[in-house]
Amino acid sequence: MWLRRRNREIPELNTTSTADISFMLLVFFLVTSSMDTDKGLSRQLPPIDDEAKKELDISRSNVMQIRLDANDSLWIDDKTVAFADLQRQVESFVASRQTAQFVVGVQTSRATSYDAYFKMQNTIVAAFHSLRDKMALREYGHRFSQCTPDERAVIVARLPLRVSEAQATSN
Repeated sequence: MWLRRRNREIPELNTTSTADISFMLLVFFLVTSSMDTDKGLSRQLPPIDDEAKKELDISRSNVMQIRLDANDSLWIDDKTVAFADLQRQVESFVASRQTAQFVVGVQTSRATSYDAYFKMQNTIVAAFHSLRDKMALREYGHRFSQCTPDERAVIVARLPLRVSEAQATSN
């Protein structure tokens, strides 16, 4: 009663579509996944032309000096200021200047945190956006974002975003 073992053939799997399925899954996950994007400051750098290198002659009274020290303390013209007051201070400084010849000067310490630096830069930009919105409402009856390109050009010429960054200090 010996049972004889038969050599059975093992059936093969059909794997011709495995590569196609793998590729489709790869494409699906690449399309549906989100990538983290770094946030930064949107600034337009001046052109390299020699004509663009002309310097502005601006009096000291038309310069607002903002400084961030190593402890992330905010100073405007050598007076300490809270971050909550920065936008109002920038708005009042720019609005009080009748000419477009003004500059917001920024100086930071090398030990300043990135959070404080970006918070300061975003607040300065928010102040200019607010002023441009007010001017657009006053001049054209609608917000700056709804202005035509010609209307925007007029407003930006009157309220240019001039931020001058000094070299960081070591303290």
